[in-house]
Formats: sequence, C-alpha cells, structure tokens
Amino acid sequence: MSEQVLVVNSGSSSIKYQLIDMASEQALATGIVERIGLEVGRAKHEGLDGETVLERHVADHEEGMAIVLSLFAEHGPQIDESRLVAVGHRIVQGGSVFAGPALVDETVQQQIADLSPLAPLHNPAHVAGLTAARHAFPNTPHVAVFDTSFHQTMPPAAYTYAIDRDLADRYAIRRYGAHGTSHKFVSRHTAELLGKDPAEVNVIVLHLGNGASASAVQGGRCIDTSMGLTPLAGLVMGSRSGDIDPAVLFHLSREAGMTTDDLDNLLNRRSGMLGLSGHTDMRDVHDAVAAGDERARTALEVYYHRLRTYVGAYYAHLGHVDAIAFTAGIGENDDIVRENSMAGLEHLGIVLDLERNAGRKKTDTLISTDDSPVKVFVVPTNEELEIARESVALVTASQD
Repeated sequence: MSEQVLVVNSGSSSIKYQLIDMASEQALATGIVERIGLEVGRAKHEGLDGETVLERHVADHEEGMAIVLSLFAEHGPQIDESRLVAVGHRIVQGGSVFAGPALVDETVQQQIADLSPLAPLHNPAHVAGLTAARHAFPNTPHVAVFDTSFHQTMPPAAYTYAIDRDLADRYAIRRYGAHGTSHKFVSRHTAELLGKDPAEVNVIVLHLGNGASASAVQGGRCIDTSMGLTPLAGLVMGSRSGDIDPAVLFHLSREAGMTTDDLDNLLNRRSGMLGLSGHTDMRDVHDAVAAGDERARTALEVYYHRLRTYVGAYYAHLGHVDAIAFTAGIGENDDIVRENSMAGLEHLGIVLDLERNAGRKKTDTLISTDDSPVKVFVVPTNEELEIARESVALVTASQD
C-alpha cells in the first residue's frame, strides 16, 4: 500500500489541507476550514463524495482540525495512520535558523514561535495549526517546511542590507525571501522540461499572484530573490507596493502625520495594483484598460517595468539564462501579462510565440519560439506536492 502525506497550511483564520498519495503524487482530497474564530465558519472538503460544504461556528484551530478529521471520516477517503508517513506543514518564516525542513518537536515548535516578529501575520497561526495537528495525529511525524529555506543559499552580497551591521545582527535584519517551496518546485521542474539536471540549469522563476516574487536559480540553488525581510519588497503586487524609496515613509510621516501603523497599512494593503488602479484582480485591471481607463493602463506599465527590471538584473547575476518560468495565479492564467512583461527583451534572447502563449495554461507549456535562445515556460506550481516530497525525504532519512 502506498504512503500518504497530509499537507497542512494554517492561516490566522483558516486551515487548508491536502491528502496526497505519494505513489501517484496526486491529491486524494483537498479542503479548507475558514473564518475560524468568527461568528460563522465555513468548511469545504473535496473527496470521494465530491464537494461537501459545512457552515458552523469554529472556535479555534483545535476545533478546525477536528472538523477536518470528521470530514475525512464521513466523506472520505479514510485516513489510515498506518499509511500516513507524515503531516507536512507550510511555515512562512524560518529565519536563518532553518536551512531545510525540520522534524517538529517542542524545541522546533518554540523556534517557529520565536520567529514570529519576522512574520507576525503567519508564524503564530502556523504554531496554532501545528499544535492542533500534533494533537490530532500524535503518533505521526510532523515536518515543518519553510518558505524561506530555499533562499538560504543566497550569498551575503544578495541577502545583506547596507545598514549598521550591529543593529542588523541584533534584530535579524536581512533578506529572507518567500514563496520558496514554489520557486524550488518550479525551477527543478523546469530543468526536467529541458531534459537536464537542475545542477546544469539557470532559471529565472516569476511567481505572479496577488503576492508576487522573482528568483534567480543557478544550478538548482537560489542566488537572489525579490522579497526581503518581509514579503513586501520586490515586484508590484495586488495590494503591496513592492520596492519603494524608504524616504517616502519619512516624508509621509512628517508631512501627512501618518503613524507607523498607517504606513504599514498603506504599503501592505492600499498599494500595488489596488493603489494604482483601484483593483487587485488583474482581470478587472484589463477590463478597465479596455474601457479606456488611463490609470489602469499606467498601473500595468508599472507592473511590467518592475518585472523586466528584475529579469534584467537576474540575467546579469546568472551570466546566462536557460529558461524563464511563469507560475502562480497570474503567471499561469494571464497571457497579456506574460506577453507584455517579456516585450522588448528579444535582444536578451527571449522571444515569445504569441500563439503558444495565448490563453490560460493548466499544464506545463512552452510559450517561446523554437529558436528562442532562452526558453520560456508556464509551469503550474504545486507547493503542496513539494512539501509532501520534502516531508517524506526527511522522515525516511531520519529512520535510516
């Protein structure tokens, strides 16, 4: 009988999950419990009985996990703990502590909690999910897989900020990056599409969703990424500004009387495409452009400009580029963004085939011309599968 992994992604008010069969690497069931702690919670489970939706109050993550177990029990597939090799947990911030996945015990769970100042919206929720899942599956190994781990191979020149060294060391200020499981999965799968070992391939990965990041992957190792101490830096995102002159914050503090919380809210929740166009959904932005909205048009040009800037910079750092891979919600589904963000880069050997690029892509797709020196792919990401793979590998190694 094949091994299974339950992958858990706990948010502040949600638990997302997948049960993955490792022989086929296919999801046997997926679901989410959301609105935890609010008056009315909601659970959706897709298993053997199709889709099941449940609405009820969910007090906390412990109760949320109990609902997950009941959904498996009532609507399948049944979770057989003898086949469950691991429960894999997505953890956003591993700091400089975790360069790879970790078997969860009380020490590791406390270390994840201690890193909460670097990810105050994420790590406390992960700890709540870990606690609930460890209670639900006390005899199964639990593995923490960190978004930041893949970026731990960056050299000091890439991760160091040019501020007072003692201050930076005291408060752990450096570039950590995010979306690491996605960048790892996509970069390695892109090498497979080229028929090469990841150690032989240089790839630029563009993870474009409501949150967006780019990475430069040299021989299977990340050497640079666009997000920084937090997921705010880098590309233009749905409601996040990405890169900005820090003096803008000083100016707004002095001239507009904005507080630290005001500025945090501005850059994380009122900026990006929302701030520029009034929309966070790229489909709405395209509709606005089609209707003649010049603000929306400018917003897209800013978005494309920032993407091309990172592609050019990473091209320079890598020396040569074998492939560019688009992934995540926008990267996989928005042919307009793919086309326009690569426009004008033909002199770098990046030539799209507009017919291949057209439409949404649900499978791996080559979208460059046959003679394009740099191959451009759409590669649907699968962070849950990457977490499951890393969990199995760690558990297996720990038992040898």
